[in-house]
Amino acid sequence: MIRILIAEHLLLVRRGLLATLEAEPDLSVVAEVGHADEVVGAALAGRAHVAVVDLGLPGPPAAGLLAEQVPRCRVLILSAHPNPAQVREALAGPALGFMSLCVAPERLTEGVRQVAAGHRAIEAEVALAALKCATNPLTRRELDVLRIAAGGARSAEIADELFLSVGTVRNHLSRIMCKTGARNRLDAVRIASDYGWL
Repeated sequence: MIRILIAEHLLLVRRGLLATLEAEPDLSVVAEVGHADEVVGAALAGRAHVAVVDLGLPGPPAAGLLAEQVPRCRVLILSAHPNPAQVREALAGPALGFMSLCVAPERLTEGVRQVAAGHRAIEAEVALAALKCATNPLTRRELDVLRIAAGGARSAEIADELFLSVGTVRNHLSRIMCKTGARNRLDAVRIASDYGWL
């Protein structure tokens, strides 16, 4: 029997995960929590083999806490809106699995089994997006400009903060939009954020 901890802050989603996992004869949910501060205690008390963890769980990174304090409990991360940067970051850490909340129930249960056995379990579409993710084409200075622009600053304000001329800032913004294929600076911020460049 595979013992599972569900760490999901949305009660309705948590109950859906519970019903899906408990429907399988070889899976047993031993604990469910809604905050990262509760994961270690729940994993220890329930002697969990696998933690199914929401990427947006409030509190410190739950996967890291489990890796440090309950290393025998393996982690499968779920995300409502996964982006390539999240996948790469999660899988570079202690998590063995990564899936979106849109995954089919049977794929989730199979993923839990794979993680419990010590194997990677990554949803195919999510993995493909991470592999296709382009490397960051922006220079350090362009990233500085875009970070400040992301806060709603105008060109003159960006120039003041970075000790540049307004013309230089406009040139940087133009190159940023060209490199990212963005329609405007807000679109460039969105694209850079989705790829994890900001």
